[in-house]
This record gives sequence, structure tokens and C-alpha cells, in this order.
Amino acid sequence: MLLIKNGMLMTGTGTIYKGDVLLDQGKIAGIGEISDLPETGTVLDAEGKFVTPGLIDVHTHLGIHEEGIGPAGHDYNETSDPVTPYVRAIDGINPNEQGFEDARKAGVTTVQVMPGSANVIGGEMVVLKTAGTVIDQMVIRNPSGMKAAFGENPKRFYGGKGKAPVTRMGIAALFRKEMKAAQHALKKLEQGEELTPDLGTEQLIKVLKKEIPIRAHAHRADDIATILRLAREFGFDLTIEHCTEGHQIASYIAEHDVRVSVGPTLSTRSKIELADKGWHTLKELNEAGVPVSITTDHPVVGIDSLILSAISAVKHGLDLETAWLAITLNAAKHLGVEDRVGSLEKGKDADVVIWDGDPFDARSMVETTIINGTIVYDRSKEK
Repeated sequence: MLLIKNGMLMTGTGTIYKGDVLLDQGKIAGIGEISDLPETGTVLDAEGKFVTPGLIDVHTHLGIHEEGIGPAGHDYNETSDPVTPYVRAIDGINPNEQGFEDARKAGVTTVQVMPGSANVIGGEMVVLKTAGTVIDQMVIRNPSGMKAAFGENPKRFYGGKGKAPVTRMGIAALFRKEMKAAQHALKKLEQGEELTPDLGTEQLIKVLKKEIPIRAHAHRADDIATILRLAREFGFDLTIEHCTEGHQIASYIAEHDVRVSVGPTLSTRSKIELADKGWHTLKELNEAGVPVSITTDHPVVGIDSLILSAISAVKHGLDLETAWLAITLNAAKHLGVEDRVGSLEKGKDADVVIWDGDPFDARSMVETTIINGTIVYDRSKEK
């Protein structure tokens, strides 16, 4: 049992006030003014400090695209074929990768790890806590989505080999072809027929049954419109990942009841699809009523820059509350794990961060990161 006393609580539910947080058996057991603690408990005095829920990055390649070791750490794109719905990110993640420690030091306690964007359909993804040594013990949702990618990446990668897809038409056609096959297989199942085992089809059936969404990499506005068209055609749930030109068609996106992740906006304009990249995307999508999350796309931008991304968004016109929700509660909703993380509320996982100042002051530092009620980072113990 751990009691955090006298902190400024940024709950993630739109309120900030001075109070206490009680953690017990990995859950938030109480919040507000708490005076009693059993003799076996520990008290942390947070006077003059800010106490927040753990931060959430909805779109990363943490542990599956390891930093600093080149091809040996590149386990995020299964480029043997442009359509690989049968692969799973969980099978390629190294929990000992440095990025997980960087995340804990930056107060990031939950991440979604996904395949890369070379393939039209790239495989299943997973939502994890950022502390642990065995991936299976870190999972909070698996699978959490099916990766798809539209536009420049699959076109460039396979077109360069003289192999489909060579065009945007080819990308959409390959995606539609696989979904049609899965649709046909699902119909057979519903009629009681036995299917020939096919792992890719089985995993796409989860999409058609709305057990998991398609999470679609799309930068350009026309690519965003294409995936929205396909979502209408097949009736699956969808999130749009990156959404770089989303501001150009913000009202159209808002008509489709989808969530979007925006980023990595701190990165350079490294390819033509990023020509209109900027912080205005978040502001205009939010004003149109589209729920937004902020991502680093680690390691494109380091996971430790998630809070800096939110600060930059505020600096460029996004209101502070929306920016905060974009890395806490709205991010949890994007991932479908809002019942467990994203806010300081009784009954949720005990994922808590103590800061030495306002998190939206770029000079503030994380002092303590707690995941499932256990202190996983303590700045006072750093050498």
C-alpha cells in the first residue's frame, strides 16, 4: 500500500486540485483527502509537486524497432510479402530494449506497439505497460488492432521491387482483396462450414467482427479518404494513424466517428507526404470534433519526447486540456483500455507519475514513475 500525499492532482478527467492518492494491490484505492494508512504502508510526500496518471503513447515501435543496432534490431516489417495479417507484434518485442527505460523515465507507462508501414496489411499490434521483463506479463490488450498502410511507404517499398503494389490503386486493391476473402470466410463460418486453416484470414475475421479495429497509416488527405471509403464498404472499426493532412478534410473525417493519432510532429519533413506537417493539424481536427491523440512514433521521435510534443501543440494553439487528454484519457480511449488507464480514478490501474513541477513546463522533471503500484523509476536514486 502506497499513499501519495499533498500533491497537485491532474486527474486526467478535467480537474486539478490538491489531494492524496492511495494505491493498493496494483490499483487506485482512493483519491482526495486520505488520512488513514495501515502501518505496513508507505507515504510519499508530494507537497509542491504534480501527480498525474501515467502518460500513454498510442503508436510506437518500442522494442520491435530497437535503436542503435541496425538491421539486427529491425523486427517491425515482415517484408517477405506486402500482405501479412498473420504476424503479431508481440512476437518481435524485446522488453529489455533501452526505449522502455526511457519511457519510464519520461512518465510513459502505457504504449501500443505495432508493425511498421511497409506492408498494405502489416499484422496485429499490442498494448503494453512499459515495465517488465516478460512481454506476456506486460500486456493489457492483445491484440489491440490490425495494422494497415496506405500511400508512399508500401508503394515505394514494393514498387521498387517491381512487385505489387506499385500504385495507390494497387494498395487499395490488395487491401480490398484480402478483406473480401475474409468476408467470404466469415460467411462460411456463420453458416456452420469448416474452414481450411489460414491464420491471416482468421486474424482479419477479428476485424470484420469488430473485435479489433484497423489502425491505418495514412498521411495524405486522399489516402485518408481511401481508408474511410474502405471502412464504409466493409463495416470495420477504424483509427487513422499519423493523419498528417487531416486538417485539410477535418469536417469530412468528423462525419465518420473515428479517432486519430497525430504525429510524430517533432520529426522533420523526411518525405513528400509530410510537406504539410505541422501543429495546426491537431488544432483543426480538434475544432472539427475529431478525438485526437498525440504520438512520437518511437523511434522516429524518442518516446521521452511525448510530453514535449504535447507542450509544443499547446504552444501552437491547441488548448491545454485537449493536449493533456491526447496523452492520457483520450489516448486510452483510442486504444480501448480506458477502463484501466488514462486517469486517476478509483479502481483503475495504479499507474502514477510524480513531477517536480507542472508537466506543461518544459523544465519540469519526472521524479517518480509508478506502474501497477510499484515504483519503477526514482530519479533520486540515479547516479
